Amino acid sequence: MPRPVHFDIAADDPERAMKFYKGVFGWKFDKWDGPLDYWLATTGDSKEPGIDGGISRRNKQMPGMMNTIGVASLDKYIKKIESKGGKILMPKMEIPGIGWFATFQDTEGNMFGIIEQPAKPKKAKKRSNL
Repeated sequence: MPRPVHFDIAADDPERAMKFYKGVFGWKFDKWDGPLDYWLATTGDSKEPGIDGGISRRNKQMPGMMNTIGVASLDKYIKKIESKGGKILMPKMEIPGIGWFATFQDTEGNMFGIIEQPAKPKKAKKRSNL
């Protein structure tokens, strides 16, 4: 089944948007060498689950985006988002059997979701009977 592999964020002020996402999540940005003003976003180690994306100037073809970002502590990120200029659109709510979810607006007016899912139990190591 196809899965998301990239995201785009439309921004009125790309520099301000990059500062927001770097401040909240620690993402890294690099200017693309192509013909458009576009910044590639690296969101973590490529060996870990997740996707990378980019930021471009908002236009009629790219008015916004919505993706959901997984975190270990939703409460921690609610505070970080608000401290960096983001707004809560839908407060923290439980999705039974899934985790905790909330939606926000970033400094550019884009909506995004945050989800905190329970940690998966670690498999016990097999013991040898020597």
